[in-house]
This record gives sequence, C-alpha cells and structure tokens, in this order.
Amino acid sequence: MAEKLVVTFNAGSSSLRCGVFRLTQDGPLQIRNFHIRGLPSEMIMTQKDMVAGTQKETHLGTPESPERAHPEALTHMLARLDDLSDLGAISAFSHRIVHGGAHHAAPVLVTDDVQAQLKNLEPLAPSHQPHNLRPIRRVQAHFPDTPQIACFDTAFHRTQPRQAQIFGLPRELSDDGILRYGFHGLSYDYIAHKLERSYPGLAGKRIIVAHLGRGVSMCAMKNGESIATTMGLTALDGVPMGRRCGALDPGVVLHLIMDRGHSPEEVRKMLYEHSGLLGVSGISGEMNDLLASDRPEAAEAVDFFAYHCGRHFGSLAAALEGVDAVILTGGMGEHITALRALLIKQLAWLGADLDEATNRMGGPLLTMPQSRLPVLMLPTDEERVLARRAYDLLESGGCR
Repeated sequence: MAEKLVVTFNAGSSSLRCGVFRLTQDGPLQIRNFHIRGLPSEMIMTQKDMVAGTQKETHLGTPESPERAHPEALTHMLARLDDLSDLGAISAFSHRIVHGGAHHAAPVLVTDDVQAQLKNLEPLAPSHQPHNLRPIRRVQAHFPDTPQIACFDTAFHRTQPRQAQIFGLPRELSDDGILRYGFHGLSYDYIAHKLERSYPGLAGKRIIVAHLGRGVSMCAMKNGESIATTMGLTALDGVPMGRRCGALDPGVVLHLIMDRGHSPEEVRKMLYEHSGLLGVSGISGEMNDLLASDRPEAAEAVDFFAYHCGRHFGSLAAALEGVDAVILTGGMGEHITALRALLIKQLAWLGADLDEATNRMGGPLLTMPQSRLPVLMLPTDEERVLARRAYDLLESGGCR
C-alpha cells in the first residue's frame, strides 16, 4: 500500500521551501526537502533525500525579471513534486500563511472563500502574504483533487488575554480587527512541543522564546501557550530586524508623511526594507556582516539590537510575572555564537550566567549549571509543524 504523504510549502520573500513528509509512530518524518534561495536574482535549489542520505545543489539561473522569480521558482518546485510516485501518494499540501487575521485560530481547509479572506490581509503582511498565497493557486491548478491546508503564524497567539491584544485606539477599530496578532507562531508551536517532549520540567513554566531570524520576535509562554508577544498588527513591530524598523513612535510616520513630504508608499518601503540593522548601520542588514566589520556604525547597530532585545526581554518577563527559562531559536539564534553571548549578557540581571564553552558548541544549554535563569538554544522546525497540523486535520476528517 502506498504511503500517505504530506507536502509542506514555506514561501518567503527571498526563498521557497518545500518538504515531503510521511507519518510514523513518532510523528511526521521528513523524507525529502527542496529549498530554492537567492530570489529574486540567481536561483539555487538544494535538494535533500533524507532516506538515501544524499544532497544535490542545482543552479536554476536568473529569472526573466524580479517579478517572475517566485513564479519560476514554483514551476521548478512543482516539477520535482511530479516525481514522487515511488514514495507514495500526496494526501494533502500544508502551507505556512503569515497572517490569519481575527477569524483563524487553527489550521483550515483552503476554500475559495478562505483564499479571498487571506488575500484581503495582504496589506498587513505585504512582504509575506502574497508569496504565501501564490503556491496555493499553483497547486490548485496542478493537483486539483488534493486538499490544501492553511496554517497560520498568527494562530498561536490567539490564546493571549484581551488586554495583550488590543491597542489604545477607539473601540470600534479593535472590534473591526485592528489588534496585536503576533507572528512566528509555527516556530513557537514547535518549541512548545519540543519542551513538552524533551524538557518536561520546563514545559509548564514561564518561558520567553526569542525567534532570531530574518524577522525577529519574542513570545512569552506559560504552560505552552502565548501570553504576550513583541510583534503587533503587522510584522514591523517589536524588536529591530535586519531591514524592518521594529517598535516605532507612530508620530514618526505622521511626521514623515505630513511634514517631510514622503508618500505613504515611500514610508512603507523605508520601514520594511531600509530600516533596522541596515538603516542604523548603513552597511548591512545581516548580523554576521556587522559583527565582522570594524566600522563604528556596525558596532552601533549590534549594540542597538542587543539593547532593544534586552528591553523586550524585560517587558515579557513582566507580562509573565517572572521567567523560568529563555529559549533562543531561528537562524541567528542557532548559528551566531557572538550574538547569543551578547543576549545572555542582557539577561544577566534575571540570573543568566553565560557558559562560554557550551555556547561555542551551540548548547543546547548556554548557561552555567548553577545559573538562576537557564538559557537554551533549540533549533526550530516550522515545516514539521505544518506536516503535523495537516496530519491532525486529515485524521479528524477535516479535509473531507
């Protein structure tokens, strides 16, 4: 009997990830992985076969235009999925969707109405939502009889108390969905389950998780549920990021438009693409580049980032009324040793005592055994969450 497969799509602004999973007694097991990076310029595909233990890298060339990059990447990806008959039948596709709005607190079967709802949210996640939705349309045309499931980064945070979700705005705006949603929920979902499986002594405690990737956010979790988070209505809020501004006085936006003559589109592009570490340094939005530079502007950007991380750690600790552990995850959290050391120093007042040796080795425990506040590095796996949620929906009959 052919095995039931779930295929996951994680489409970002500069990359496209696709995973092929089968179900085992221990949960979803990834057996193939495809990753196209370099968008919108030269496209490079890495293909991994976890069963055979092989990896292949293919240069796919430069797209006809930047606007054609993501569609061309999808064409290459779908061609690989046509060649899975030896592995089994695809039972469902599971997609990461950054913004689910007020109405989606759990994965859903994609319908025409759901697609319309999610398209209406594109202005709230302009760097992500259009790319998230494009694979759904293409898969619908390529595999018309296979169910598709949408999993939302915002859904994990719907457990937050109302006072954590509303802004200090007229009530009718909150009632109309102008709320603090939060993002990176699939990553936080994975960490919550990882703690339950591997660190049960921490699973029910007060935890701050810092997702440190191209986008950066933090989440205060209690008993594995989101209590507060740093991002808001959009993915601009909170901790400064590589190119996004992070928390900003709204008066700055009004001043730029009303007094300095910038158009709303110019300000949008500035806040999403030319701010954050890139804006402060004038050099790069990549933390590794800044750490390697000897220019004072680079050092200032790194200090700026660490300082604001420290402020947000303190804010989330207050929301939790204490903190029992901190988890660092995401690409920067996993791979940049010097950044982990800087952030643990920001946590010293809460009782974190850096263990330089284990930090150099990548943890998982980054602090001394006697440290009052343990800090761990745990790699995240959003694709595994996409697969697990899809299998759950299949088993419950939610895809009929």
